[in-house]
Amino acid sequence: MDYVLKTNDLCKDYKNFKALSNLTMNVPKNSIYGFVGKNGAGKTTLIRVICGLQLPTGGDYELYGTKNTDKKISKQRRRMGAVVESPALYLDMTAEDNLKQQYRTLGIPGFDGIEELLKLVGLEGTGKKKAKDFSLGMRQRLGIAVALCGNPDFLVLDEPINGLDPQGIVDIRELILKLNREKKITVLISSHILDELSKLATHYGFIDKGRIVKEISAKELEEACRKCMRVKVNKTVALSKVLDKMNVEYTIIDAEHADVYAKINITKLSLALADEGCEVLEIEEKDESLESYYLSMVGGEDNE
Repeated sequence: MDYVLKTNDLCKDYKNFKALSNLTMNVPKNSIYGFVGKNGAGKTTLIRVICGLQLPTGGDYELYGTKNTDKKISKQRRRMGAVVESPALYLDMTAEDNLKQQYRTLGIPGFDGIEELLKLVGLEGTGKKKAKDFSLGMRQRLGIAVALCGNPDFLVLDEPINGLDPQGIVDIRELILKLNREKKITVLISSHILDELSKLATHYGFIDKGRIVKEISAKELEEACRKCMRVKVNKTVALSKVLDKMNVEYTIIDAEHADVYAKINITKLSLALADEGCEVLEIEEKDESLESYYLSMVGGEDNE
């Protein structure tokens, strides 16, 4: 698999505080990588480091196979666009003038593509309206347009839907999906709004206390979180034998528990188990959300 970003034991220390602790993550090319963590977990610090805004105090990272210690890293970083913390906009300028200013900053000759960029983010009709008069959602979309100047193929978004109303959230979601599917842009999106992230991400990295605790694809996560019946018995060996005969998909969790991925007749199951000398102790429906999956790994204590 090709990776746009790889980090290896990345560390970032601030005096007595360790913001990143041996963080290792892998962002596949053409993915939407959901970077999941509580406030203060290290998401923004990681983004600032890979964008070159801060230097790591240990470990290293690669962009498109180029290490951060290589002189060519600046060339690879030009393939990135980023909105870190909040969009960096000139509030007294129009959307078009903001993009023109970014073109000048990047040294892009002429202003070809600006009209197309404004249309892409849904701001083509804003005319002479200044950014200070935009809604929060419009400012966020303009920030993404600024990040897209120079045609990057890796877009990094730090909490892009924070504070947005429902329509603003939908607009940003549809824009990210469009950039990924039509423009083939790899997107790293950090968020703690997990329900919304689950509608976008193809891969996830779960961060806690500056360390990646789990990387998983959306398909693997769906398998882990799908609906099932959690059955508790006194002998899972007998349960396994009965479920095999019933041709039912299941997973043995431990000596007493199993997840059964089918609707089955409880009475029929209980009688079949009784014939095997096995007793049903407990049955409950289980439908784990992304949020509960995350909390099961890092604990539910709020560390904001």
